[in-house]
Amino acid sequence: MTTTFHSTRSTTDSLTSKQAIRKGIADDGGLFVSDSLGETKVRIDDLAGMGYQDIAARVLGALLPDFTEAELADCIAEAYGEQWSDERITPVKPLGEDFVMELFNGPTSAFKDVALQILPRFMARTTPAGGDADEKIMILTATSGDTGKAALAGFADAPGTAITVFYPEGKVSQVQELQMTTQLGGNVQVAAVRGNFDDAQSAVKSIFADRELAESLAQDSHVALSSANSINVGRLVPQVVYYFSAYAQLLEQQVINVGDEVEFVVPTGNFGDILAGYYAKLLGLPVKHLVVASDKNNVLFDFLTTGSYNRNRPFFQTISPSMDILISSNLERMLYYLSEKDARLIAMLMNDLKDYGCYEIPEELLARIRRVFGTGWADEDQVRESIADCWEKNKYVIDPHTACGYFVMRQMPRDPLTPRVLLATASPYKFPRVVNESLGLAADGTDFECMDVLAEATGTTAPAALRGLETADVRFDTVVDIDGMTDFVRQAADRL
Repeated sequence: MTTTFHSTRSTTDSLTSKQAIRKGIADDGGLFVSDSLGETKVRIDDLAGMGYQDIAARVLGALLPDFTEAELADCIAEAYGEQWSDERITPVKPLGEDFVMELFNGPTSAFKDVALQILPRFMARTTPAGGDADEKIMILTATSGDTGKAALAGFADAPGTAITVFYPEGKVSQVQELQMTTQLGGNVQVAAVRGNFDDAQSAVKSIFADRELAESLAQDSHVALSSANSINVGRLVPQVVYYFSAYAQLLEQQVINVGDEVEFVVPTGNFGDILAGYYAKLLGLPVKHLVVASDKNNVLFDFLTTGSYNRNRPFFQTISPSMDILISSNLERMLYYLSEKDARLIAMLMNDLKDYGCYEIPEELLARIRRVFGTGWADEDQVRESIADCWEKNKYVIDPHTACGYFVMRQMPRDPLTPRVLLATASPYKFPRVVNESLGLAADGTDFECMDVLAEATGTTAPAALRGLETADVRFDTVVDIDGMTDFVRQAADRL
């Protein structure tokens, strides 16, 4: 049976994976899903010793069947090559009695690289036959910190594409901001937004839903909009691969036997990173539990414990800025699958979220969710204490997002028969001031001076791309209001 994609909120669409990736988001604001997800299982009995690229070919082949083997092979080879500092791509390492999977060995030192190194390659292979030969895809994305740079790095000067990134002014780290504002490339545009990430993300979704804007961009500039956020299925599915890679490495290290279950603890704000683990479970990976780790903006914790989602709450700017999110977009996909694919229910819930800022799910749906997903959260003091504890006990330096997961993992009862893997989502050198403060190191001066102090004290090395930002030229200093984002997109399209 052919795999097709439709919105989480209706079943009227019937798109191939290439069409879904190119389009990014459904016309009704829903996210693209496939009802055949899980019908094909991914073989795991021979994973031990298999390289990341071969695992990616197997998993992506199951998830994106209208890409040919040759197309996927080319995408994988280009995405997971010498730009990674570890040939295992997402290495799994011991962390006391547990394990940590490093997702930050790519060119921008964050887990988003896993998907955003391959998404531009996917995009380049989605041009429809007989389409507008001059049409460019403009990637439009809002970022809470890491997606922006990873998307910029992936799409910079990529043929047939352009990229425009919005980030919340003053609500990302100095390193994160410089990563974006110094980005090279003739097809990139960056602007800070007066507001928080949720404001920017909601505005981007509204821009995608603006039919009049889409028509004028197509007619005047030969530009079609698409997304690099994990609302795009092409951004989500590459993340499924590293759950299989973790399992393969645990098999190779003889920590588990084929069929043994594993738990994953995942720091997440927008729910994409952990949703990929659920996709892996549906594909046959023996996942016992997926544990959502939140920061002080603990809207997901409240939802997973009560069944009530409410974004009408204080927004906290924390030391884990990439998780400072009150509307977790990818939760919608999880709700679709665990509601037994009830698109009408999802449409109703999302309308309630839009109109009232909250919704409540049926008790039986919450019970199904809680059989798969656990949850916990860490406040600011607990994050700092976790960074210190992880260094003291394991001589391993973690960033503040990973520290949320570390804290939650330490609070969980431990089953000695079930390995636990903590997903490390970013290099500690992206947040050197917070890490230094947590470790009792000097934290005055610039972020770059903090990097040098951290390196000397821990015997680790700052990624060259991060340390080199100190002398990089800032290209983008525009700041716009929320209601000015549409005009900025028009101007970016005109420049093409």
